[in-house]
Amino acid sequence: MSRFGSANKLSAEVSRKLDVLCGQGDALADEGNLPEALKTYWAAWDLLPEPKTGWEASTWILAAVGDANFLGGDFAAGRDNLGTAMHCPNAIGNPFLHLRLGQCQLELGDEARAADNLSRAFILEGRKLFAGEDSKYLAFVKSRLEAPPGGWPEDW
Repeated sequence: MSRFGSANKLSAEVSRKLDVLCGQGDALADEGNLPEALKTYWAAWDLLPEPKTGWEASTWILAAVGDANFLGGDFAAGRDNLGTAMHCPNAIGNPFLHLRLGQCQLELGDEARAADNLSRAFILEGRKLFAGEDSKYLAFVKSRLEAPPGGWPEDW
C-alpha cells in the first residue's frame, strides 16, 4: 500500500506516482544530492490536487522538502516550507516537523519561535529525537524549559 494511501482519498494512480517520486527524492537526499531531491519532491507536490495543503501527503512532501532545505543550509526556505506544512493534516504535534522548524527558526535568529517548536518537539518525543543533531539544539531547549524536580541529569 502507498504511504499516501486510500485514507487520503487520492487516486491510486496519483498515490503510486507520489510513492515513486518521493522514494526517488529520499534516495537522492540519502546520497547527499539535495538539489535533485528537492526537484523530485516538488514534482510530487505538483501532482497533488488543489487545495494542495488539504492532503495528508502534502504534510510528508513538505516535511521532506523542509528537511532537505535544513540539511542544505537554506534555513529560510526550510522555515517557509515547514511553516506551510504546519497548515497540512496531522502536522501540528508531529515531533520531527517541530524539530526541523525550530532548528530553522533558531538558525535564523528567531529564538522565541524556535523555543516554541523545539520545546514541543522535546516534550512530544524527548531526547531521542535530538540524537544525531547538533547538541546546541538540545542545549537551547534546556535553557528555555524549567528543570525537572532535582535538576537536569548530569549527562545533559
